[in-house]
Amino acid sequence: MGLVNRRDVFIEWGDCDPAGIVYYPRYFVMFDNATVALFAAAGLEKHEMVKTYDMVGFPMVDTGARFMIPSKWGETITIESEVTEWKRSSFDIKHRVYKGDALAIEAWETRVWVGRHPDDPERIKSQPIPEEVKARFA
Repeated sequence: MGLVNRRDVFIEWGDCDPAGIVYYPRYFVMFDNATVALFAAAGLEKHEMVKTYDMVGFPMVDTGARFMIPSKWGETITIESEVTEWKRSSFDIKHRVYKGDALAIEAWETRVWVGRHPDDPERIKSQPIPEEVKARFA
């Protein structure tokens, strides 16, 4: 098993819908933040990676989730995140959300490592993920 990062997230009033539970798109913002935190836990701060690897970022190209237990305003959840597979220019992440010891959400995403397109700097293009980046997660 590789690096697993855990972060606690306090559920704010603005995260919730009129029923008082987290409005599901808010979880995807939390997952995006959890992915950035996972890279930071590996010693790879996103703002530094942009400079070091001449990349733009790692946009999400596929995602999904299975919701089992809702979360409410004032609760704290724990998000566990890990890379489950590295490919040439993309990688898969798995997020597990816990309320206490109970698994509340399983989510997954595929992201692509991108830089500026060589023929048009207004566009992005996938790039191979540096092996040294992958090694940080072993």
